Amino acid sequence: MSESLHTVTTLPTERQPGCPFDPPAELTEARRHGPISRYTHPGGKPGWLITGYDLVRSVLADPRFSSRKELLNVVDFEIPPAPPGEFLLMDEPQHSRYRKPLVGKFTARRMRLLTERIEQITTDCLDAMEKAGPPTDLVTAFAKPIPTIIICELLGVPYEDRDSFQEQIDKFMNGETNDEDLIAAYTATQNYLAQLVAAKRANPTDDVLSELTDSDLSDEELQGISLILLAAGFDTTANMLSLGTFALLQNPEQLAALRADPALIDRAVEELLRYLSVAKSFMRTALVDVELGGQTIEAGTTVVLSYNTANRDPERFADPHVLDLGRQDGANLAFGHGIHLCLGQQLARIEMRVAFSALLSRFPTLRLAVPAEEVGLRPESADIYGVKNLPVTWDR
Repeated sequence: MSESLHTVTTLPTERQPGCPFDPPAELTEARRHGPISRYTHPGGKPGWLITGYDLVRSVLADPRFSSRKELLNVVDFEIPPAPPGEFLLMDEPQHSRYRKPLVGKFTARRMRLLTERIEQITTDCLDAMEKAGPPTDLVTAFAKPIPTIIICELLGVPYEDRDSFQEQIDKFMNGETNDEDLIAAYTATQNYLAQLVAAKRANPTDDVLSELTDSDLSDEELQGISLILLAAGFDTTANMLSLGTFALLQNPEQLAALRADPALIDRAVEELLRYLSVAKSFMRTALVDVELGGQTIEAGTTVVLSYNTANRDPERFADPHVLDLGRQDGANLAFGHGIHLCLGQQLARIEMRVAFSALLSRFPTLRLAVPAEEVGLRPESADIYGVKNLPVTWDR
């Protein structure tokens, strides 16, 4: 591997034809030259691109790097701070003010108690698929409904509001909505959440949001927290379920191994998380000068952390571009690391274990209904990578 300092002028906007699961070739090439590259942000500001596993992990755990939105040094104009409650874009102590009340509500034990409900929702989706018959779009019939219903029930979103709410969230997560519609969707979602918070304060029910109204958090803060939980809880898992199924169908030997040994599901979920890395990248800004990978990251400089290349780092994972459901290489970075480690990681894992197992058991002849190259992919501009649709069929 060359030790020369690589330069990346722009981040790629699409993936190589025929390689829907691999990181864009430019990022893989950057990682081949080393774990850190010079990079120029779209606004012309100089920065760095971190593509290696160890360096990405170290930045995520380093308090000298900030998550604060207003410190992002990527454009020539001033970026406003994150709205109250949107703690992903905050540092301590503000971050803990919002995250701490949630930690006890998303423990592994509490999430395991949801398993029976997740199984029922999954069964309902599969029953509807079987009744309607093939072909179907697995995104709308299976991948989206399961996490949407679960996160909406957790937060107390009324059943009749779920479809419209999912539609608005999808508009500002899909990477293709024009600015006018994006603003409209965000505004509509915020207005809805304001009404939901007010309703929970007036008439609490058995859900996380109602429990939070008993804290010292303001209505505006509860709105921001709800937006983060709903968007993250729905979109990431939905895309893992659809893109993960696509990956399994394109790797028949691995799919056969999973069918032959259902106990492999835990490792299979971890490997799909690593292999796909649907949350592709995040940014951090250096608060002071930091030595990283033999380079000096100057204070005020924003670095891009490439999760998908970190999870394909050959110095961390053997044969990293191979989907191996029996892999035992260790922890991936799909849920991040450090203080911003994904709050809902245990819920997402349970949803994937239940949903993948049930889908493959119910439809042993499941296969793509179109050539793989015709499956619509989300653009790289989307915060979360995935498929727009996944037409599948099976033998009745």
